[in-house]
Parts: sequence; structure tokens; C-alpha cells
Amino acid sequence: MISASVYWPASTRYTYSMDLQWIVKLIADGLVVPVVLIGAYALIKLVPNKEKYQVYSQVLMAGLTAYVAAKIIGSIYQPDQMRPFEILGVSAGASFLNNPGFPSDHALFTMAITLAVFFGAKSWRLAVICLVMTILICVGRVIALVHTPLDVVGGLLIACIGIVWYKPMNLLKKYNI
Repeated sequence: MISASVYWPASTRYTYSMDLQWIVKLIADGLVVPVVLIGAYALIKLVPNKEKYQVYSQVLMAGLTAYVAAKIIGSIYQPDQMRPFEILGVSAGASFLNNPGFPSDHALFTMAITLAVFFGAKSWRLAVICLVMTILICVGRVIALVHTPLDVVGGLLIACIGIVWYKPMNLLKKYNI
């Protein structure tokens, strides 16, 4: 009896799983590019010229504050020393840095951009688009086994620390101080 796999070309037997791997990698890594491009567009085109210096200063300080907070929190608290793909003994489904992984840099970076679009450019529509892509990136990073759900949620929450730079400036502007 001849097996059916003899008639099925070997190169196409695993195409479905390879397509899924490619899609997961595209979501986990590739969606960062549109988030960055939307953020750049929003901050360059939607911020009035007279407010650019103030908004860009806020965005810079918010991003730096979130990044420093992430590094401090990550050095104090690491839930696991190995990433999920290392624990399972498989290859990573997306790019990663050689560190334990908490908090997720991708989640931190894309959420910081999303917040910059929302607070800096004041475009809630573009911010919602960025937020959806940020959530997809986070889910993709977990599916790709480079992060745990705690890693990406930690990155999202730590990015929100930068909000402290947006609110006081808006209050000062509101009261003409």
C-alpha cells in the first residue's frame, strides 16, 4: 500500500504551519513599523507649529521616563529568567533581545507611541488604530513564545507612567500659566 504522503509534495506539507509562523512574526514584529509611521505622521502633521516644541518635549520626557522606569522595574523584578520558547525547547517565533523579557520592550515602545499620538497629537482616531495594533503586537509576542502575558501587560502599564508628563502641561496651558 502506498501512503498518501508520497503523492503530496514534501515542500507543501508544512506550508500551513509555516504560513502561520510568518503571520505571527509579521504581527509580533512587523506591526511596529506602521505604529511608528502613524506616530511620526501624527506628531509632525497634526501638532500645530507653535506647540511643537512643548509637545515634542512632553513626548521625549514621557518616553524616557517610561523607559527608565521599565529598566529599573525590570532589574528589581524578573518573574522568570527564561523566555517561554526556551522553557519549551523550541525556536522563537519573533525577534527578541537576550534578556529575561520583563517588561516587553515592544509593548513599552508601541504603547508610548500610542500615548504620544493621543496626548501629544490629540488624535483619538489614530490613537485607537495604534492601540489596536499595539494589542495585536502584544498578542503576537505571546503567541510567538518570546513573552509571557505578564511581560506584555507589564510593558503596557509601565508605558503609562509617562502620562504624568502630559497631564500637568495641559493643566498649565488651560489656566494660562
